[in-house]
Amino acid sequence: MKFLWKPSSHFNLANLFTFVNITAGLMATYFITQNNFTLAIVLAWIGGAFDIFDGKIARKYKLSNEFGVQLDSFADFLSFVLVPVFLIFQASYAPNLDMFWLIIAAGVSIYYVISGLRRLIHFNLNTDAGEIDKYFTGVPTPLGAILLWLVYLLNAYEILPSLGTILFMLAIGWSLNSTIKVRHP
Repeated sequence: MKFLWKPSSHFNLANLFTFVNITAGLMATYFITQNNFTLAIVLAWIGGAFDIFDGKIARKYKLSNEFGVQLDSFADFLSFVLVPVFLIFQASYAPNLDMFWLIIAAGVSIYYVISGLRRLIHFNLNTDAGEIDKYFTGVPTPLGAILLWLVYLLNAYEILPSLGTILFMLAIGWSLNSTIKVRHP
C-alpha cells in the first residue's frame, strides 16, 4: 500500500479522496435526472467534504502533483459547476418557466458553466502543485456552488422566483472570474 503515500502515484491518498468527490458528483447527476433532488444535494455535499480533505491530505503528506491538480479541477468542475447548474435547471427552471424564459435560463446556465470552466483552467495555469496563495482572485467554484445552493433553497421555498434565480446565477457566474478577493481557508 506504499502507493498511497507516493506523490508520483495517481492513486495516492489525496487523489483517492478526489475520486470519491467525482463519484459523488456523478451519482448526484444521476439522481437529478430522477428528480430526487434531496439525495443529489446530499451527494454533492459529500463530494464537497471530500474536496476539502483531498487538499488537506495532499499538503500534509506532501502528495501534491500535477496529476492531482488537474484531477481536483475536473472534480470541482463536475461537483461545483455542473451539478448545481443542472440541479437548478431541472428543479427550478424547467417546471416553472415558459419557453422564452427557459431559453434565457439555458443561456445563463451555459454562461455559468463556461465561467466555471474558465476559472478552473485559469487557476490551473497559474498554480504550482502544493502552493497556496493567501487569497483567491475571483470566487472559487466551491464557494460559487454554495451560493447557488442558497439560491436554489430560496427558490425551492418560494422566497425567490425563478427569474430572480436567473439573475443570481448570472451574478455568481460573473463573480467566478472577477477581481473579487476571497481569503483562502
